[in-house]
Amino acid sequence: MTFLEELQHGIQDAAKRTGPAVVGLGRGWGVGSGVVIAQGQVLTNAHNLRHDEIAVTFGDGRREAGELAGSDADLDIAVIGVETGDIAPPDWAAPADGEFPPAGQFVLALANPGGRGLRVTPGFISGAARSFRGPRGRRIAGAIEHTAPLPRGSSGGPLLDAAGRLLAINTLRVDGGLILAITLDSAMRDRIDALGRGEAPKRARLGIVIVPPRAARKLRRAVGLAERDGILIGFVEQDSPASRAGLLRGDLIVAAAGVAIDRVDRLYELLDVAAAAGEIELKIVRGTEERNVTARF
Repeated sequence: MTFLEELQHGIQDAAKRTGPAVVGLGRGWGVGSGVVIAQGQVLTNAHNLRHDEIAVTFGDGRREAGELAGSDADLDIAVIGVETGDIAPPDWAAPADGEFPPAGQFVLALANPGGRGLRVTPGFISGAARSFRGPRGRRIAGAIEHTAPLPRGSSGGPLLDAAGRLLAINTLRVDGGLILAITLDSAMRDRIDALGRGEAPKRARLGIVIVPPRAARKLRRAVGLAERDGILIGFVEQDSPASRAGLLRGDLIVAAAGVAIDRVDRLYELLDVAAAAGEIELKIVRGTEERNVTARF
């Protein structure tokens, strides 16, 4: 058997074994893909879900109404509860936390975009330990970058290793057609298990939308204010910790918990530390006036 024949056999075998576990979400040009991870549970990306109920299409054409079991938008993962029948989930590769497969390792990407049928593409890992912004702006670290091409609607589908084990879920297309996939290490699997049990993530949020740094500098210059490091608030959610603390659109957060803030990732880090205390002190600049406020979660 030639090398190409062996490769073809391996791809076909993995597709045959894992293909039934790959589902489509939505209808037609639907919202995405997912993978059965346990009886009655489908894993996908949080950004694929707009409603608590969603149509789930299986490889045999069967369509079921799934309901959201748990979602973590900050990590862009979600678990859907749905009748999966006797579909066998793929084994987990479960790399150790902080460990990544090497560049050049063979991978296989699968998807069922909006229920339009199974897609299977081979590729190689082009980089690891990548990061990207999640739906809420938090940086998601530890992603795998790979070369297996995927069509629109493939996010949430599985990325398999050469043994056909679940290594990651495909999430985002980046420059050059490369794909970023969220690594399913042991820590991520624990979070997924918790979502499947309906346990909401415990994470402190202010309830604000941040203006990008470059736009923030332009806005301050436009109204005659001096440039200053900080996080400019572009929107405040109603009945959020930020609104209850009196924060307003246009306020500049310059410090949190006594630590100067020059980037949004630093603010997220300090919020995570403050979550246990249930509150965080913020220093803001409103116009030219500085003031301290306390946001309670």
